[in-house]
Amino acid sequence: MGLFDFFTQEIAIDLGTANTLIIHNNKVVVDSPSIVAIHRRTNKVIAVGDQAKHMQGKTHDDIKTIRPLKDGVIADFEASEFMLTEFIKKIPGIQGKLFSPSLRMVICIPSGITEVEKRAVKDSCARVNAKDVRLIYEPMAAAIGVGIDIQQPKGNMIIDIGGGTTEIAVVALGGIVCDKSVKIAGDVFTNDIAYYLRTHHNLYIGERTAERVKIEVGAAVEELEHAPEDMPVQGRDLITGKPKEITVNYKEIARALDKSILRIEDGVMETLSQTPPELAADIYNTGIYMAGGGSMLRGLDQRISKKTGLPVFLADDPLRAVVRGTGIALKNIDKFTFLMK
Repeated sequence: MGLFDFFTQEIAIDLGTANTLIIHNNKVVVDSPSIVAIHRRTNKVIAVGDQAKHMQGKTHDDIKTIRPLKDGVIADFEASEFMLTEFIKKIPGIQGKLFSPSLRMVICIPSGITEVEKRAVKDSCARVNAKDVRLIYEPMAAAIGVGIDIQQPKGNMIIDIGGGTTEIAVVALGGIVCDKSVKIAGDVFTNDIAYYLRTHHNLYIGERTAERVKIEVGAAVEELEHAPEDMPVQGRDLITGKPKEITVNYKEIARALDKSILRIEDGVMETLSQTPPELAADIYNTGIYMAGGGSMLRGLDQRISKKTGLPVFLADDPLRAVVRGTGIALKNIDKFTFLMK
């Protein structure tokens, strides 16, 4: 064990459009929204994560809240770097150290990422003192996190629905055979809901309220066995300008999300149509695995199962499947040949 190892901390990061999760010593130590609040005049960061999320939609002119990642990639370089630094400072093993330790990290990226975007991720990591950075594609991380043995000569299909992108991939022999990245995921679902309430109920609601509606009464199908209760939603009446409340039920939300879910279904069908026949035979026997926060939408697994005619299995803890897989990759950093430098 060299001196480098002694001062090195290993962390696995799932840098997501909606949430950032970090694993250190096999534990999830950071699970925060990927949001930063900035003071416009001084350009100073006021809050990061949960604190910034509470400010969302409630700020005055001097404060703006930004989400540094868009569609799974870094859109605002400075803000994302600051956010990463703040999150890393929160890690119990690193907090309050006299010297900031060197970091060895595995970080996951969308499969449809460009070389320039890859560079941006690496540069951000280098600035937070990362000496050894490996990248792993999100569907690979999700597959590992779901518990698939990806090194086997056997095909498995994984759908990872995050905040910014839906990653669909067929993996075998420690690599991605065919994949599709669709820019429709949790954030689009949230916007669909806000748009629907605006056009059908003349009710103007903010992003946070739309997200709450998605979590509490969101659905992908209009017939659910265990239907959620109707939900009161408050916002501003677009005609009178007064605050008002309406009640929405899951069937309405299923209709609001229908078009977006169709696009995800198309992506799944397209990926299946590109799958080599031997792997297609494997998938027929193993079914499809789903991970990511968006996969928790009620009835989405049934809907994809009906469309593909295959069984669909939801990961145990869909929100953390990707970061768990990234953590396992970190432990096997020298064994997994598919990690990119």
